[in-house]
Amino acid sequence: MLERIILLKKQPNVILINCDDLGYGDLSCYGSRINKTPAIDRLTEEGIKFTSFYMGSSVCSPSRASMLTGCYPKRIGFDPPGDECVLFPGDQNGLNPKEITIAQILKDQGYATAIIGKWHCGDQAEFLPTNFGFDKYYGLPYSNDMGISTFGENHDKWMKKVLEDSPPLPLMENEEVIQQQPDQSSLTERYVEKCIRFIRENKDKPFFLYLAHMHVHLPHYPPQSFLEQSGNKPYRAAVECIDWATSSLMYELKNQMIDDNTLIIFTSDNGSNTRFGGSNSPLRGKKGTCWEGGFRVPCIMRWPKRIKKGLTRKEFITAMDFLPTITSIVEGKLPENRIIDGVDFSSLLYDETISSPRDEFFYYLKGDLCAVRKGKWKYFADTQHYSEALYNLNEDISESINLFDKHPDIVKELKKLIDKCRGDLGDDNLGIKGANIRPVGRVKNPKTLTKYDPDHPYIVAMYDLSDGKCG
Repeated sequence: MLERIILLKKQPNVILINCDDLGYGDLSCYGSRINKTPAIDRLTEEGIKFTSFYMGSSVCSPSRASMLTGCYPKRIGFDPPGDECVLFPGDQNGLNPKEITIAQILKDQGYATAIIGKWHCGDQAEFLPTNFGFDKYYGLPYSNDMGISTFGENHDKWMKKVLEDSPPLPLMENEEVIQQQPDQSSLTERYVEKCIRFIRENKDKPFFLYLAHMHVHLPHYPPQSFLEQSGNKPYRAAVECIDWATSSLMYELKNQMIDDNTLIIFTSDNGSNTRFGGSNSPLRGKKGTCWEGGFRVPCIMRWPKRIKKGLTRKEFITAMDFLPTITSIVEGKLPENRIIDGVDFSSLLYDETISSPRDEFFYYLKGDLCAVRKGKWKYFADTQHYSEALYNLNEDISESINLFDKHPDIVKELKKLIDKCRGDLGDDNLGIKGANIRPVGRVKNPKTLTKYDPDHPYIVAMYDLSDGKCG
């Protein structure tokens, strides 16, 4: 009993694992019959699995910025209109240095902090992770397909042109580029090594580790051993490589005897694009849409001796809620000089009888307010992307039965929420500027981190998916 009391008084370590483009149906614990994920399945067996968990966006840059700041992407200027809805190499935009992240709040509480993997919130000096509460950074500043690449017919013509014009892919440590065009098949192993070193260095004090995987974003370059055990199925191999990384961190926590006091959160930045082996089943839609398959992703939380084993929660929560929830857990302080859209759902972790404090969620796509969920109801507004529709998500998770004509009273109520949100956050499609939005970070003379040098001994001169690595 005394050991338990001491444990509960100690600040917990927090490990946030965020995958890239991993779909709702890509894990065996969420129904996959293709991918083997025993370590991630064990997280669900020893913790909580959420079945109605949402990211703030269905594409990566706004999704990640939203998760870290606890705000809708539109709130922080991170949901621009047009095709370029994510950040590219040398982009003038990035996360505003005035924004406060989970890492900064935890650092203020005495935590050691690190991000290992994909950042994608800006590659200019002002926008790098070490300016947002992270003591250490090791990884790619943006997506792993934004290096020198030729994807042939596997990518759209617009994206193919972007990739042909891209500078060499930079691997960074803190603010320095340490390698260009790295062999991507080795990156996950290198990430895990860095994570383990960080855990060992900080085992005697609280730490926050953000592992942002490159998998399962294109191009799929899993290690050869995973390709072989998957029957040469690159997507499956990438998922199973994520599972191996998870098992490695779980092993290390036990080895260092800090497992019981470590909260692990496992999720994905948005749904799968489904083109090369991914699955959002049984959800409709994919990455880059406002259907459930774009926004709703896996979320598992495990914290031995604090979270009851084997729970499944159907109440809906969001990645924006991580910031206030983690802040509450560590007894930190939320910023009081700005709007935070996240809510504290920590009570859900301890009490099965508690309902979610969240009742509303708004779906934005390229600056367009497309839909709202309130309780079990999801209403699509009439926008440039979607026609009016109403779905009961408790009974119709696949959004297959349009109940718009049968519930005019519900539609009327949800239209009012849409109108209220437009006044708050805006709607680019209608030319409405929100009253409570904050500016994105912006520099005047952006530069790429790398430039092509014909004399450079690149270990991989060009990433090329023509060899079947797309799925």
